[in-house]
Order: sequence, then C-alpha cells, then structure tokens
Amino acid sequence: MNLQLDQRIALITGASQGLGYATALQLSREGALVAICSREQAHVSAAADAIHGETRRPVLGVAADVSNPADIERLVERVVEEYGGLDILVTNSGGPPSTSFEETTDEMWQQSIDLLLMSVVRLVRATLSHLRQSDVPCVLTVTSLAVKQPIPNLILSNSVRMAVVGMTKTLALELGEEGIRFNSILPGWTVTERVHDLMEARAQRNGTTIEEEIGKQAAAGPFGRMATPKEFANVATFLCSPLASYLNGLMLSVDGGSYKGTF
Repeated sequence: MNLQLDQRIALITGASQGLGYATALQLSREGALVAICSREQAHVSAAADAIHGETRRPVLGVAADVSNPADIERLVERVVEEYGGLDILVTNSGGPPSTSFEETTDEMWQQSIDLLLMSVVRLVRATLSHLRQSDVPCVLTVTSLAVKQPIPNLILSNSVRMAVVGMTKTLALELGEEGIRFNSILPGWTVTERVHDLMEARAQRNGTTIEEEIGKQAAAGPFGRMATPKEFANVATFLCSPLASYLNGLMLSVDGGSYKGTF
C-alpha cells in the first residue's frame, strides 16, 4: 500500500531510540524526509546515520532537549531551514521516573510537566505556522495507556499525560477546520529501553529480577508478550499519512488488547 508519504517532511522528537526511532525509520522507509532529535548529539547522529544507512533517504539529526523552550525553537528553525517546511509532527519524549505520590517532590512534578506537557505545547506552537502551509498537516502525540488505566508507581506519567490527551483532543476540534489533524497513540507495554528501566525499578521494589518482572507484565496481556517498537511504528506511520485523512481527535490504544475497559 502506498501511504503517499514520499517527500513529506516529518519531525519526530525523542527519536534516538525506542518508539521515536522506530517511527522515524518507518516514515523514512515510506519516503518521508525525516528530522529527529534527542538530547545528545552523538546519539541522534548515530540514529540518523542508521536510518539513512537502511533507507538511503535524507535524515536530519539535531541535538535538542524538548523540555527546553530555546531548544525547541532552534530545532524547528533547523528543520525548516533544511527541508523548507513541515507536514508531520510526532511529539515523543522520555518518561518521568517511577515513583509513588509520597515519593514525588514538587521539582519532579515540574520537570515532568515540562518534559511531557509543555514540550508538546511549545512544539505545536513553534510548528503551527509551518503546518498551516502544508496540504496534509498532522500532529501525533505519543502518550501512554496509563491515561486510560493508571499504572502503579507511575503517578507522574499517569497524571501529566492525561493533560496531553486533553490538549490533543481540544486542538483536533479547534484546528480541524483548518485541515490540521491531531491524534494520539496510547502505547501499552513495548520492548524499549524505557520499559526496561521501569521493569528495573519494579524489580528493585519487589525484590525480584528484571526478567521476572518483564515475564509477569507480558503474561498479563492477551497475547502473552509485549509489543515490538515496529508494531507501534506501523500504526503511527499510517496515522501520519494522507490515507488517514478522516482520522482526527483519535486516542488510539496500541496495547494488544491489554486495556480492560470497553471504550
């Protein structure tokens, strides 16, 4: 299937590894002109080189911390300078630490708000004028299944990501009349570095091993396994494509059916 992504310009943040990297790679495979960022230049350069090495497509790697407003402005300026515009924005970042409510300080709350919520606010603000010039503009926010089904000891992610889906839905309504689509993917447990870190924290709490905690979490889902990053990226790439032109304001769980609710 031709997803009509050839020469479309896509910015994916937090993309040196994990879900962001997998999404950037899949978009590049479909012919998009991809720009990625992460905090360390060495990491983002290695990721850009790896994607280019597989797809032979242009890939721009920029060091930027999405919790830093100045970095966001610089990042978007660099992408537009390199490619001449923007069609697709995928907002992704690392996650906050695993803590209970009483373990969580005011500083940790503020850091999580800057990382998860304000990064999306600022990225949309910085890219909106460029998206308005595209004939197929879309924004995809990467959140978490935690917004539907809170995860133990993830008070920060459970709380702040709900604000992101609220904003995503609101922007879908406010800017839909301009043809700009806003959707969110709520990934479930996926084999990424972030999940490995969460399983490590859980193992420390429970006096178990990382392997035991991964096994227990995988067994809790209908498929008895976690997702692969590529399985997430396949869905993300379709949602970003012109073929998904009537999908707007969607909060899509990519979790293998792990969510226990009906809606």
